[in-house]
Amino acid sequence: MNAATDLQSDGLEEAKKAPGQILQAELVEAMDALTRSSLRLFLSGLSAGLDIGFSLFLVAVVQTLGQGSLSEPVLKILVGMMYSFGFILVVVGRSELFTEQTSLAILPLLSRQASFKMVFRLWGIVYVANLIGAMLFAVLVVIIGPALGVIDVKVFGELSRSIVDHPGWVILLSGMLAGWLMGLLSWLVYAGRDTISQIVIVFLITSVIGLGHLHHCIVGSVEVLAGVFADPGTTLADYGHFLLWTTAGNALGGVIFVSLLKYGHAHASQYERKSKY
Repeated sequence: MNAATDLQSDGLEEAKKAPGQILQAELVEAMDALTRSSLRLFLSGLSAGLDIGFSLFLVAVVQTLGQGSLSEPVLKILVGMMYSFGFILVVVGRSELFTEQTSLAILPLLSRQASFKMVFRLWGIVYVANLIGAMLFAVLVVIIGPALGVIDVKVFGELSRSIVDHPGWVILLSGMLAGWLMGLLSWLVYAGRDTISQIVIVFLITSVIGLGHLHHCIVGSVEVLAGVFADPGTTLADYGHFLLWTTAGNALGGVIFVSLLKYGHAHASQYERKSKY
């Protein structure tokens, strides 16, 4: 009876993926990124920076269409939900996003499979590529959105000011929460068993970021830069203030609350599983 129960329990654990299994999958993915050529990393990061810009496009379209016709709570919920679209494109499309790598790349370092040099190389290339992609999309959306008549240009200023008009400590803590969620996103996506479940996971987690107006250094760069290009009320100094504190917060949130805790939990889980047999 005990043997049958143990087998059933093991079967359920396999079906839902044990923490150790997720850790191993994350380690394989992280090592693949760490050992990838600089050109491939850059192109993947550039793609992610461009793709994630569609979050701003949909947010600005919904904000434009909904103003005056929808109640403020309904409009805010719809805008928060639109925030997830760019993340779905990036995560399901397997492009490299800095805020995913802040937690993912640390795992091989903790398991002594990678060095600090490898991690910083990955972070640097992906971060710069993401920001270049974000800037290019911001230029494009400021031109094409108003030209098509689907975005009111003043919306760009409203969105950017809602992001930058906070003291540094608020942006830092907000960025930590966003980085925490992005680290969990990577972990939970590997726990998903099919594409549909992964899309649902991405939608749920990134909608929290959107609804909570949490600071994300890459998609936020698209939003703030669009404001810089379209609205004289948002300056490059505002963007620098945003980017500094948000990047620090995203990195700390991903490393502290996901990499260290999840690695410790999964590593302990693997040890207990081995000792059990």
